Amino acid sequence: MKQFFKQLTKDTLAAVNSYSTRLTNKKEVELLVHKLRPISSDKKLIRLGPKGDGGYLIPDDLTGIKACFSPGVSDISGFEKDCADLGMSVFLADKSVKQPAEFHERFHFTKKHIGITTNDEFMTIDDWVTTSLPESQEDLLLQIDIEGYEYETFISASNLLMSRFRIIVAEFHDLHVLWSKPFFRLASHTFEKILQTHTCVHIHPNNCCASVTIQGLEIPRVAEFTFLRNDRVKNPSFTTVFPHPLDDDNQANKPHLPLPKWWYNP
Repeated sequence: MKQFFKQLTKDTLAAVNSYSTRLTNKKEVELLVHKLRPISSDKKLIRLGPKGDGGYLIPDDLTGIKACFSPGVSDISGFEKDCADLGMSVFLADKSVKQPAEFHERFHFTKKHIGITTNDEFMTIDDWVTTSLPESQEDLLLQIDIEGYEYETFISASNLLMSRFRIIVAEFHDLHVLWSKPFFRLASHTFEKILQTHTCVHIHPNNCCASVTIQGLEIPRVAEFTFLRNDRVKNPSFTTVFPHPLDDDNQANKPHLPLPKWWYNP
C-alpha cells in the first residue's frame, strides 16, 4: 500500500508538471533524447523471442557472439532460448526466482541479482561475466530487464566489459522521471556511458503503462532500447519510420503505445 501511494504521488505531480525535486531543464531532456535517436545501418533488424512480451528486435549480426548474458528472469525465456538455439551459451541471473521458465542445455542460471556490489545476494556484472567465462575475450550479447537497477548496473560496468557487448538490449524504467533533476543525472550518465561505445538502433515503448507529457514532450514510462557497438555500424542513417514491422505490443489487452515522433523525427 505504501508503494502504491508513493507511485500515485509521483504520477500526480508529473501530471501537473511538478516534481518534489528540482525540475530538469526542457532543453536538457530534448538533447538527451536527440542523442538516442535510432540509427539504421547495413544490418537489418530481426526478432528473437516470441511476439508480445519477451521478444526483442536486434541487428542481424550474431555470427561470432560467444554468449548471451540475461539478468532478470521472468516466466518467459523465448529470447534466451532463441540465442541458445543459435549456439550461444546463455547465462541467466535472478535472485527472485528458482530457475528459468524453461530448460535448455546451454542455459546456466545463477540465483543472484545483478547490482553494484558482489555479496550473498548480488553480484556485479563484471564479476558475473568473469566467473562465467574466465578465459574468454569474445564478443557477447546483453539482454537486461531488471526493473530499474539497469542504471546502476551500466554505471558500474567496466569500459572493457562494455566494449565486449556487441549488442545490448535493455529495458529502461521510469523514463518519465527524467524531469526530476537527480534522476536525470543518473539516467543521462548511464546513456552517455553506453553511447561512448554503442549506437542506438531501435526503441520500442512498453505499453504496460501510458506515457507522460510535460512541457509538450511525450515520454514513455518504460521502453526497450537496442544498441549496436559502434565498430559494427556501417552506412548509418536516421530511422524515420516507426513502429518497425516486427514490433509487437508487450501486452495485448492494453492500448498500443507508439514511439513519440519527436524521439525519431525531431
